[in-house]
Amino acid sequence: MELSLGVTFAVLGAALLHASWNALLKSGADPLYDTALVALSGSLVALPLVLVLAPPEPASWPYIAGSVAIHIGYYATLAAAYRAGDMSHSYPIMRGTAPLLVALGASAWFGETLSASGWAGVILVCGGVLSLAVTGNAAGGGVNRRATGWALANAAIIALYTVVDATGVRASGGAERYVAWMFFFIGLPFGLGVLAIKRGALLAHARRHWLRGIAGAALSGLSYGIALWAMTRAPVAAIAALRETSVIFAALIGAWFLKEGHLKERISGAAIVLAGLIALKL
Repeated sequence: MELSLGVTFAVLGAALLHASWNALLKSGADPLYDTALVALSGSLVALPLVLVLAPPEPASWPYIAGSVAIHIGYYATLAAAYRAGDMSHSYPIMRGTAPLLVALGASAWFGETLSASGWAGVILVCGGVLSLAVTGNAAGGGVNRRATGWALANAAIIALYTVVDATGVRASGGAERYVAWMFFFIGLPFGLGVLAIKRGALLAHARRHWLRGIAGAALSGLSYGIALWAMTRAPVAAIAALRETSVIFAALIGAWFLKEGHLKERISGAAIVLAGLIALKL
């Protein structure tokens, strides 16, 4: 499988969608309640698709179950990272570390061997993305160890569910079937757990911010759905790295809309990521 131009542009679009829903999450009043709202809204958004699409092939259901379990940790560490620090610090660490782990995991699990330029592309994309976290540290006056710890934990979880879902979607008989049924289930354990513990506060938050939850769920589902579809047509490691260009969009969103500043310092990181994209296409 090779990374075509059409797949490249599709995944870049998915990256913009992913950065947008994370910006929605970070700009909210409380990341924990907003994350739970997005998680529960994902089931609502996926419901019409579940009603009209056939279930995935039986071989993919163990991977859906695994992804549901893994996403409990994903949502928990995501909310914790955004509670502890800025998006401009946590988001690059989450998204910049994961592709290297995915590349190693895909090599061992799928037997996918990247070319020298492919590995160079993955490393450059990750390096450029992580450099944005350094900018975030400088902007915040130093390293936020708590946010860094949660972000690294989230990166490991991202790598794990990426390999699991890439396996599942290839066995599902159709990416749209896997994505719809997976998204119907993945948010329920975390969302219902928060609802059970913080029922009154979450319901009050939902009454005020239900539109944020629906929008975040739609953006998240569409973004990851495109990425999983792409993984049926190109190497998993290349798609995982390409998807993390979302950090460039997030840096711009963080600087312009979330007022986190230091836009000029982020240009060098964007240039390194661009070099990585060129290497991936070679």
